[in-house]
Amino acid sequence: MGRYTTTNIIKDDAGKRRRATTIFPTIPATANDTFIVTTTADRLDKLANTFYGDVTLWWVIAAANGLGKGTMIVPADTKLRIPAKSEFLDEVTQTNRTRWVIFFIRKLMLICKKN
Repeated sequence: MGRYTTTNIIKDDAGKRRRATTIFPTIPATANDTFIVTTTADRLDKLANTFYGDVTLWWVIAAANGLGKGTMIVPADTKLRIPAKSEFLDEVTQTNRTRWVIFFIRKLMLICKKN
């Protein structure tokens, strides 16, 4: 489940394609979250692989901790909240479903508008 899975691809008036703005779901804190303090510089993708078995879920840790803006590196001695996968998976799945519904409604509106 990559972070751009449900990001719409849009075309400008010149036909140039680009991705729309991606809005990540809020990852609420729960009693099942894990807290760690990094001892050496670490990377978000490696932490995601360690805790979730999936490097593409790095953005969950980044979103939960306000990180990942321009770098995947987490400095040493940083306290991180690692959301429990069982807790955020439902939220992400529901958000993705909602975005897909909106995406298909927009597509249908464009098709109807052309006809």
